[in-house]
Amino acid sequence: MSQVRVSPDTHELLRLLANEAGKPMQEIIDRAVEEYRRSSFLRGLNEDFRVLRGDDTAWKSHQEEISEWEATVADGLDDEDQTR
Repeated sequence: MSQVRVSPDTHELLRLLANEAGKPMQEIIDRAVEEYRRSSFLRGLNEDFRVLRGDDTAWKSHQEEISEWEATVADGLDDEDQTR
């Protein structure tokens, strides 16, 4: 197990959160880091889409590709798989 240093204020807050949740501090940290990872991913994704929307040519190409993929939804493969 590795150790991570945190400020006394953070340690106290972590202790309070763990007590309130009835969970070990390690679990609170694990959940907080996972939430941070997901939030960072979504912020990056939103930024990527913002940049994409700012480029008319790239956005049009993206929309065309989405339309092509949506056409595969009605290709009948689900019906075919269910008959097997």
